[in-house]
Amino acid sequence: MPASKIPLLTLSILATATIAEEQAVGHDGAVASAAGKMLGLAISEAPSGTQVGVDTLGTGVAIAGAAIANGADLQVGSSGKLVTQTAGIIVARALQAAAADGDKLEVLLTP
Repeated sequence: MPASKIPLLTLSILATATIAEEQAVGHDGAVASAAGKMLGLAISEAPSGTQVGVDTLGTGVAIAGAAIANGADLQVGSSGKLVTQTAGIIVARALQAAAADGDKLEVLLTP
């Protein structure tokens, strides 16, 4: 099944770095740090210095950083991709499985 989303709250923030569509975005407007907190998932590409919409509540589409099982708790991995939670902050739960790095999946965002 293709990834879809049901956002309940999308915020517009100033991108302080180049952000790719569906990357995890930090509260500082840059790509979220690995194992750290995230504001949400970018809904489009944004060059630094422009506004970008970020899905912060509900479900969103994320980029997998590795294979992910359906139902897995997720954390931010490298390059703003989500990975199965090991020691970082839980930022979402997988609503679909992902077979490999770069796959897109629907996730339930954790405030």
